[in-house]
Amino acid sequence: MNTMFRSATFKLTMWYLAIITVISLSFSVVIYHLATGELQAGLQHQTLRIYQDFPVFNGSPLLRSDRDIDAGTHHIFWQLFYFNILVVVLAGITSYFLARLTLEPIEAAHARQARFTADVSHELRTPLTALKMTSEVALLDPKASKDELRDALSSNLEEVTKMDLLINNLLRLTRLDADTVQASFKPLQTTDIITAATEQVSQQAAGKDITISTTGKDLPVYGDRDSLIQLLVILLDNAIKYSPAKSQVEIETKPDGDHTLVIVRDHGQGMTPDVLPHVFDRFYRADASRTKTTPTEGYGLGLSIAKLISDTHNANITLTSRPTQGTTATITLPTAPQTLS
Repeated sequence: MNTMFRSATFKLTMWYLAIITVISLSFSVVIYHLATGELQAGLQHQTLRIYQDFPVFNGSPLLRSDRDIDAGTHHIFWQLFYFNILVVVLAGITSYFLARLTLEPIEAAHARQARFTADVSHELRTPLTALKMTSEVALLDPKASKDELRDALSSNLEEVTKMDLLINNLLRLTRLDADTVQASFKPLQTTDIITAATEQVSQQAAGKDITISTTGKDLPVYGDRDSLIQLLVILLDNAIKYSPAKSQVEIETKPDGDHTLVIVRDHGQGMTPDVLPHVFDRFYRADASRTKTTPTEGYGLGLSIAKLISDTHNANITLTSRPTQGTTATITLPTAPQTLS
């Protein structure tokens, strides 16, 4: 717990404690006045009855109600005093735990934001450094040919394209974190989503001579069309990227109770068990585990976006993989209600 949240925890604990103490003291004052009032009225009533029933005690110092009232009020005061001390002690402990319970999600979100900012800064620095170095080398060479300058500009353009991709992915993450896509949920069909997604990656698949096959029924699901297409494109993009040339990527759909399963299966290098728990982390790259021979481009944001899309749809996405045996991604989507389909 850093200094800022330690201070915030202390302040919030003090506020909780002050509120509970004020409430306890207020009730104690009310109880004190009510109890002493009842005590005084009761003793006076009892004294009058004794005087009426036993006149011999009239004026006797043994029946001084004021002395008994003082003793009773004194006793009530100290009982309430000890009770409030106990309340303050218990309230202090409870207030601390309530403060931690309140601030822990905020502290965790702050830590995630700090890590995210650091990751973004690092990822943006890489293409910017490449841009700077390429430009400086070209400018320092007075004899650079037209072709060499063209190559430098082409390299810079590639880095700009990478930064544009990164910024667009970051914008998608921001929108998905805000859950804005839920407003456009509607009944959809898996065939429509799969067709649109495969069209977007068809050129990429053709470049590696990879075939995308589809099996299963056309099933109803409920969600945002553009987001679900993007989710499937991310999974297909990864499948194609990490699959060998002339292989096959399979898409399967099947019902599973109140849900619909969309399964994307490739026959690539697969991943080791230590990688799988981290694949949905932002900026996590597992290229060394996915492929030993082919370098890949990207910033490790694709599966993070896929996970956010899945969470936004109250769905589930899981990856299973074994080295040299490929990877299978399974999306469990809510089935659209029959009244809506």
